[in-house]
Amino acid sequence: MTAVTDSEQQAFFEAVDQASRKAVWAALATVCEGEPRVRLVHPTWEGPVLWFATDPRSPKAAQLRATPAVDLQWQTREPDFVHILARGDAEFVDDPATREHVWNHLDYDLAAFWKGGPSDPTYVPVRIRPTRVELSGMFGTQDKRVWRS
Repeated sequence: MTAVTDSEQQAFFEAVDQASRKAVWAALATVCEGEPRVRLVHPTWEGPVLWFATDPRSPKAAQLRATPAVDLQWQTREPDFVHILARGDAEFVDDPATREHVWNHLDYDLAAFWKGGPSDPTYVPVRIRPTRVELSGMFGTQDKRVWRS
């Protein structure tokens, strides 16, 4: 395992972003009544910050409010088998400027889920500021690089 240095951080997160776009979906682990719960989400990186959107009334949102600590995992298919793990705390961000920013930043059409646009009351951006991100090959067994905040 190689630790990512401050001077390598930008290139590291560019590689993480490119790899996660190949995987598209990430498995998000939350906690529900003391038990782990995993579901798929479509997050998008912005440097060392990760964004996704959800409905603030959803069970996922309730779990994140109760226990904001999360793990996310992406896995690309062959021939690369790139593996990404991210750990951090989820935070709901509901100010109008951030809602608009995330609406335009996420790399899919949010209007397919939220017809009312960035001000739709059933849309809320979720920000994760990771404390640890791992990027590796072959299911985590090759060229493992780890960034820590």
